[in-house]
Parts: sequence; C-alpha cells; structure tokens
Amino acid sequence: MKPPARMSVFLAALTVMAGAALAAPAVAQAEEQPTIRELLDKCDNGTDSCVFHPEGDLEEFTGESHQVGDSAFNCTQDNQSSSVTWSDTTSESNSVGVSLSVDYGFAEVFKVSVQTTYQHTWESSHTESEMTTVSVRPGEVGWVTREARMQRVRGTYELHFPDRFYGHYYWYVPFDATGPLPDASSTKTQHTRAMTDQEKSEHCG
Repeated sequence: MKPPARMSVFLAALTVMAGAALAAPAVAQAEEQPTIRELLDKCDNGTDSCVFHPEGDLEEFTGESHQVGDSAFNCTQDNQSSSVTWSDTTSESNSVGVSLSVDYGFAEVFKVSVQTTYQHTWESSHTESEMTTVSVRPGEVGWVTREARMQRVRGTYELHFPDRFYGHYYWYVPFDATGPLPDASSTKTQHTRAMTDQEKSEHCG
C-alpha cells in the first residue's frame, strides 16, 4: 500500500543547531515537507550519507495462489492428460511504489543493507516457466495454480545533508519492500471441477 505523497506524520527530521542535536520531530506544515520520493532521490545524490537501517527479522512467506497458463477443458468421454505450458513473473512492491531494479542510489543502499544484514540477495523480479500435466475427467475443466515464495523487509532510511534540506539536516524515511525469494521453489497445484453449462457451450459446442 502506497503512503500519501506528502507525509508530515511519518517523516521525522532532526535539526542541528549550534552543535546540539534537537531530537523533536519536525512540525512543519505539509506544504513545507518534501515528498518521500524527493528525499530518496537525494540518497547519495546530495547527501553526506544515506543509510538503510533494517528493522526486525526478514520475513519469508508464501504469496497468493493464482492461476497460471490456460484452462484445459475435456469435452471427450475419456480421461485426458493435458499439458499446460505457462510462464509466470513475480515482481517486487514497496511502500514508495518505485522499482528497486533501477539503479537509483537508494535502491543500491537498500540491496547492500539486506545482503549485509540478512545474507539474502534482493531480487526485484523472478520468472518461472514450466509445463504441468493435469489429469482431467470427462466433462471437467482443469487448471494450474502457483504460489511463489516471498520475502519482506522493513526499515528506515537515514539521510544526512551538508546543508539544510527543507529546513533540516537529518531526515528519516520509513520504507518496506516485498519481493520474490531468490532460488526458492514455488508451489504448483493442479485443480479440476465440473464444467458449467456456459463453459460446455463455449468449449464443447
């Protein structure tokens, strides 16, 4: 889920004045705040430092089940073994809605931090292709579903500016991302059910 374009609640800024760090969050109005994208675009592109701090454990989970390939309709009077050829791509998503596959400074900072902290490679997309055999009884339809293995990381970008950026030297940007788990096999399942009258009319007429 993408955050609002401008955030005055979730972005905390620390101002350095007379050598003393003030720990209170910035209370500037929304129109005085940069967007998250503006801040991240400054990562290693106008900052003294830009660091991503992961929070908690890397989470591994199974993605949603979804159909891959075409459905196989058996309009004969005999059992049929149908070969379903499919290709399916699992892509990343994140709270900012930008691709980490592009060579942005903040993307490289994120990937290096994930590798260092969790010993996991971040993969922006993964494509799997296969031919799956489905046994379909007379009058039924068969199909294949796939569930990809995923990983999720949460944390915060810490940006230090040499000069005040929107009034502050320090900005903190919350960030979370989900992507395919590298080198992990997905779950494939074959399904069958009776065809509806409409399906019989469309495919067996």
